[in-house]
Amino acid sequence: MNTPHHKASIVPREYRFAFILLTACFAAWGLANNMTDPLVKVFPRIFTMTALQGALVQFSFYGAYFCFALPAAILIKKTSYKTGVLAGLGLFITGAFLFYPASVSLTYGSFLCALFVLAGGLAILETSANPFIIALGPEETATQRLNLAQAFNPVGSNIGVFLAALFILPNLNIAGDAERLAMKIADPAALREIQSNELAAVMGPYVGMAACMLFLWLAIALTHMPRASDASPRIDLWPTIKRLMSNPHYVFGVVAQFFYVAAQICMWTFTIQYGTEVLGLTVTQSGFYLQASLIVFLLFRFVCTALMRVMRPSKLLLAMAAGGAALCAVAVLSPGQVGLIAIVAVSACMSLMYPTIYGIALKGLGEDTKLGAGGLVMAILGGALLPLLQAGIIDRFGAAVSYLVPLACFGVVLAFARFDLVHPPRTGR
Repeated sequence: MNTPHHKASIVPREYRFAFILLTACFAAWGLANNMTDPLVKVFPRIFTMTALQGALVQFSFYGAYFCFALPAAILIKKTSYKTGVLAGLGLFITGAFLFYPASVSLTYGSFLCALFVLAGGLAILETSANPFIIALGPEETATQRLNLAQAFNPVGSNIGVFLAALFILPNLNIAGDAERLAMKIADPAALREIQSNELAAVMGPYVGMAACMLFLWLAIALTHMPRASDASPRIDLWPTIKRLMSNPHYVFGVVAQFFYVAAQICMWTFTIQYGTEVLGLTVTQSGFYLQASLIVFLLFRFVCTALMRVMRPSKLLLAMAAGGAALCAVAVLSPGQVGLIAIVAVSACMSLMYPTIYGIALKGLGEDTKLGAGGLVMAILGGALLPLLQAGIIDRFGAAVSYLVPLACFGVVLAFARFDLVHPPRTGR
């Protein structure tokens, strides 16, 4: 037992280099996630589609998490966390390189396929890296350790939005939907040239990212990494699933993660839409507000990690969920500059949610942790489904009203935080 004079280390010295390499993976998938968000606005512009059709970007991206998470959990159960990390990075790199043939084909479906492969790699990577980080030290500091690693996720996120703002958004042709529809009939060759230039701009950052990730893959492959788990590689799939499903704390954690991820993706995906529709800003101007959201998210991730040294994580989670819901209400009820500032401020409330829900839900699962982690990554499906609902509301009622969707999602997270305070998770196995 730790005394007041000896607090457990967040990252033990012997695991620090492994922690640094894994933390680079967190930054990598943050970069990919948030470089993808602007595409929901970009592709409808390029291909002249509705907001709902554009939201298929997120459906493809986060749907891949649902499809790949359980196979990833089985892979790391039979092999090791390191194998899972390398497999995930490899598929991530492959998907990013597929953006080149997609840009040549000039078809929306090709980009959705490339995103699906890329996100499948991220699903494997997250299923492996999150519990790996948790295992690199004492259980009492696991949630803090995961929050620390996740603090570098928004570093990558900011880089991703910056790359989109620098290389993608400024290279969109000024031709609007009406002009493009007219060109499709009168001068299809000119329209294809415009689309080719725009899609080449989309492709460039992804191929460059893939080249950089190759170096990270090699660094991890050539480094001796701790197994960090002595669990048996034997898989009793159905008994494990039954145990997990009979654990109400874990099940509620998966539900909360589903709705949290849905809220995060809804908030960031449609920030640009809110700015252009409600305030009449350009896509590039609205992109600065998305960048500001990610900077706020980054700063508050470190603030919340520090607060967890003196405050129970679930109490902080409850307060932040309440704050997120309140700010969404402001965005709905005060459409305009105040509402847009409220949307940016929601990122402060979201900063601790994913790793905190993750760490709380996995606590005490013992040998079921690896498959349990897969279930929590599958919950990222919320990021595929709820943005479609919000996009449908935007098409019918406008961007401001659509923020009722993340408001409701934060209500579920608040309920989970309250549940954890009243019913702490079982420990031991």
